[in-house]
Amino acid sequence: MSLEELNLQFLDDFDYFLKTEKNQKQITVNKEIQRLRTPIKRAISEGYLDRDPFILYKSKTIRKEVVFLSTKELETLEKAVLQPKRLGVIQNLFIFCCYTGLAYNEMTNLKKNNIQIGFDMRNWIQMKREKTQRQISIPILPKAQEIIDKYSKDSDYIFPSISNQKFNSYLKEIAAITGIEKRLTHHTARKTFASTVLLYNDVPMEIVSELLGHSNMTITQESYGKIVQKKVSKEIKKLKLRIKK
Repeated sequence: MSLEELNLQFLDDFDYFLKTEKNQKQITVNKEIQRLRTPIKRAISEGYLDRDPFILYKSKTIRKEVVFLSTKELETLEKAVLQPKRLGVIQNLFIFCCYTGLAYNEMTNLKKNNIQIGFDMRNWIQMKREKTQRQISIPILPKAQEIIDKYSKDSDYIFPSISNQKFNSYLKEIAAITGIEKRLTHHTARKTFASTVLLYNDVPMEIVSELLGHSNMTITQESYGKIVQKKVSKEIKKLKLRIKK
């Protein structure tokens, strides 16, 4: 097709093709269309097109359920004694991320010089988020500090190196052994930090957003707004019982 033939219907047809012929999910479709729009913008800037044929296109929103460990599930994982040794390592690293919210690359690249004493004379993680390049400062909770102390040896890097694929593969084994029925991935730890560790302990949304290193509050609200609503609902139920008495 020539550039002049492109129109909004083309994107709708492309969307349909990717879903039906390529079996792609909406999040992947959105990325494909985003990539397609890049050369169109360049064509406009270089004078091959005088207008954007896709200017009225709006990507379809995706509502993903946030999967995280409940307080009971996190406690089960912490108490589990796992063999072989490789599963114990993954268990410790996963729990560490449940209490810090670090993404996989941040955990892997964590160095001793990223651990610094803060204004409160406690240890903090100071580093840049790889995804947004935002500086993050995370106070190190006692359980996370225990794991740092366990693995911080001679190397500049705190934790042993392991691929994301192996990490997630071992997590499947751990879930089966501990009876946790949720699909565990490294990202589940980050979600658990935001939900079970922070929001369920009444940490305000703006603080959660800051600790996760989100570029703006909207991202945090869109991801975790329902969790806050569930917590509010539980508290209201407790209040109703107290009022009846």
